[in-house]
Amino acid sequence: MTEDPLERIARQEKEKKNTGLKATTWILAVIALALAGTLMYIWYQKSQLISDLNVEKQELTEQMVALQNDYATLSSDYDTINSQLDSSREEVAQLIDRIKKTDATNRAKMRQYEKELGTLRSIMRNYIVQIDSLNTLNHKLTAEAAEARRDAAASRAANEELNKQVESLAGQVAAGSVIKARGLSMQAYNHSDKVTDRSSRVVRLLTTLSLVENDLAPKGPVRVYIRVKDPEGILLTNSVQTSFNCGGEALLASASREVDYEGKEVELSIYLNDIPSFTKGIYTVEAYTEQGLLGRSELMLR
Repeated sequence: MTEDPLERIARQEKEKKNTGLKATTWILAVIALALAGTLMYIWYQKSQLISDLNVEKQELTEQMVALQNDYATLSSDYDTINSQLDSSREEVAQLIDRIKKTDATNRAKMRQYEKELGTLRSIMRNYIVQIDSLNTLNHKLTAEAAEARRDAAASRAANEELNKQVESLAGQVAAGSVIKARGLSMQAYNHSDKVTDRSSRVVRLLTTLSLVENDLAPKGPVRVYIRVKDPEGILLTNSVQTSFNCGGEALLASASREVDYEGKEVELSIYLNDIPSFTKGIYTVEAYTEQGLLGRSELMLR
C-alpha cells in the first residue's frame, strides 16, 4: 500500500523533532555533568585550601606557644628588664588569644600575626643579648668588688684594734660624763611648814637630792626634773607642769629646777605645790636630767 505523501512528510518531521529533542537532552545532560564536575572541583579546592589554612594556623599557634615558653624561661636580676619581659610576655599571650579567635581563612590577619611573631622573636633575642651582657659586666664588677673588699679587709684588720680602743675610751668618757645624784628623798609638809605623814594635812611635797662631783661632766646650767606619782600610779601635775626629752622620749614632769653645775657637788630642793588633795598610800618620785634617770624614792602617807 502506497504511503500518503502528506503522512510521510508529517512522519519525517516528527522523526526530525524527536531526533533534535534527544540531541538537546544529551547536550543538556553533558552540560549538567560538566557543571557538577566543576562544582565538585571548586568545592574540593576550597576544602583543600581551608584545610591548608587551618594547618598554617595550627603551626602559627604552636610557634607562638613555643615562643611563650621561651619567654617564660628568661629572667634577670634587673627590675627594668624584668618589667620589660613581663610586658612582652603579656603581648605573646594576647597574640595567642587573637590567633585562636581568628578564622583561618582571614589570610590578612594571619600574615599580620606572622609579622608580629617575627617581631617578638627579635625582641626576645635582644633581651638575651642584653641579659648576657649585663651578667658579664656584673661578674666583672663582682670580681673587682671582691678584690676591693679583700684590700679593705686588710686595712680594716690593721685598724680594728685601734678602733676598739677608741670606742672603749669614748664609751668610758661618755659614761663618765653623765651627771649622777645621791641622797634622793621626798617629804610632805603641812600648812605650818612642818613635816607630816598625814595625807589629809599635806599641802606640798619637797624632793631633795645632791648632784655628785664629776670633773668629766659638762659644766653650766643643769635642769633637774621630778616626776611624782600617787598610789594609783597617776602623775601629779599643776599649772606649771613642764615637759622634757630623756633618751629620745618626751616625758611630762611634775616640777623642775635649774642649778649651776661646775663639776662640784650641788644640793638642791624641788617643791611640788598646788596639788588639790592627797590620799593614803605610797607616793613615788623619780628625778631626771636630760641625760637620764638620777634616782627613785618613795614616801608613805597614812
